[in-house]
Amino acid sequence: MTTEIIEHKLQLLTDLPGCYIMKNSNDEIIYIGKAKNLRNRVRSYFRGEHTGKTKRLVEDIVDFETIVTGSDKEALLLEVTLIQKHQPKYNIRLKRGTSYPYLKITNERDPQLVISSEVEQDGGYYFGPYPDVWAASETKQLIQKIYPLRKCNGHQKRACLYYHIGQCIGPCDHEVSKEEYDAQIARIKSFLNGNVTDIKRDLKDKMQEAAEEMNYERAAEFRDQISYIERTVEKQSIISNNFTPRDFFNYYMDKGWISIQVFFVRQATLIKREATMFPIYDTPEEELMSFMLQYYQDKNNQKPKEIYVPETVDQALLEDTLDTKVLVPRKGRKKELLELTGKNSELALKEKFRLIEMKERKTTGAIEELSQAMGLPYIERIEAFDHSNIQGSNPVSAMVSFKDGSPDKNNYRKYKIKTVVGSNEYATTQEVIRRRYSRLLKEKKPLPDLIMMDGGKVQVNAARDVLQNELSLMIPVAGMVKDNKHRTAGLIFGDELEPVILDPRSQAFHLVQRVQEEVHRFAITFHRNVRSKNSFTSQLDDIEGVGPKTRTKVLRHFKSMKRLREAELEELTKLGISKPVAERIKQTLENSAKKT
Repeated sequence: MTTEIIEHKLQLLTDLPGCYIMKNSNDEIIYIGKAKNLRNRVRSYFRGEHTGKTKRLVEDIVDFETIVTGSDKEALLLEVTLIQKHQPKYNIRLKRGTSYPYLKITNERDPQLVISSEVEQDGGYYFGPYPDVWAASETKQLIQKIYPLRKCNGHQKRACLYYHIGQCIGPCDHEVSKEEYDAQIARIKSFLNGNVTDIKRDLKDKMQEAAEEMNYERAAEFRDQISYIERTVEKQSIISNNFTPRDFFNYYMDKGWISIQVFFVRQATLIKREATMFPIYDTPEEELMSFMLQYYQDKNNQKPKEIYVPETVDQALLEDTLDTKVLVPRKGRKKELLELTGKNSELALKEKFRLIEMKERKTTGAIEELSQAMGLPYIERIEAFDHSNIQGSNPVSAMVSFKDGSPDKNNYRKYKIKTVVGSNEYATTQEVIRRRYSRLLKEKKPLPDLIMMDGGKVQVNAARDVLQNELSLMIPVAGMVKDNKHRTAGLIFGDELEPVILDPRSQAFHLVQRVQEEVHRFAITFHRNVRSKNSFTSQLDDIEGVGPKTRTKVLRHFKSMKRLREAELEELTKLGISKPVAERIKQTLENSAKKT
């Protein structure tokens, strides 16, 4: 079940590529992913049924953020960096290592293709870095199928399985000449440098041939290899061929707020983003410069060699103050990246305003709709009641308070029923209403504008009787009714307690739904707590001579009240309990059983 904040954010998602960051109830990052279309990808988590890991992930998500990138390949690289930084619990395959991996052709008589975490001066050929270990592994596996080198550990007495399935060049089967190795290495180099046209054509021919022979499983393998080449091996777009460290600052301002974002470029790659929003008290340019100066005063934020800003910002002042090069990009990839930083700033601030607007519609807007539907002045405060008991035992009531359409938890109240025996809905309602509003009158505290009873005409009439005939109060009382599936159906109100006409899609109806669900939850929780005090443990606590050690012995041995009641006295004394205490336990439980 998605939260309201998530539902609202899902409506605001962009269809641009980027990364999404999922958070749990403790505001911890639990998953980071990438998407060609953020709207479609993120929504897919909260629509339809999921199983396994995905189901557990979705159940943990209470909020999410997004970062827009210039392309889906940049999103991939950014995803990896974010995962390596935050180590989310659900990102398993991408958390290995702290640096980008390389593919390496070893420098030896029978060379092989391996994954390396760093480049060494060992005469080997290195390719990469790759976005993550998984991408490097998949590329390595693909090459071993197309251009195999030695895959086994070598020097075996007979050819390995890999040779027989075409994934090893076979030095254990026969001597492989240096010329054959050089030719194969040349093919691998060409392939990894992005020259994939020939191999793609060859794979397409093989796929077509397999399909014509109705070997569809084999055809699918060739299709997947082609797809992987297109996604991973072909040259990726990078920001530049210059590895100069750069930061990009941009902003968006509206309605007295400024949104600032910083994109960090290291090793020619966009690696992370930071964002902030705050009320603006100066020109946006001044606010941005002030933010930048404070930002680099933080010892954790190292100044890069180059900082890029919008042309409206005072470059000279920033250069003089920060003692680093501050530039305005005029064209090319750096200009695009600065514009992208500004676009992310704009999206973030617009999302904030839309969420505020939605919240207002959900709360004060809902109140205005409800007030109009009921023919009442603006209903600033609502108090709602629900009773809870099981076959008349441990009866309790609970009250929740809503102010301007939002829960006011400081004014929630719990009531243990004192004057009613058994299940008597009318009398229980009267007691609780009498206690609540006589106290408010005595303490001269504000009264609600509307009372809602989680029940039908019986509870409404009982509440009216006390309010009007005993307390001389004319507070409107409505009944929250449910359908045959125990879902919120609407309200009954007025002298004849007729249904209040509410559109099930309206904010007013959703408000009634929230009030009813909240008061029911609060009452049930309270009732469970009260029942627990009359449980197995608490009944033992009330028996003279039964201390913590004796109670623990009894609980561990008998497990349930039923087994304890059925036990013979001898079974209790065998636990080391004295005969007088054992007799008291049995007698107390027998008396308790007779009462129920």
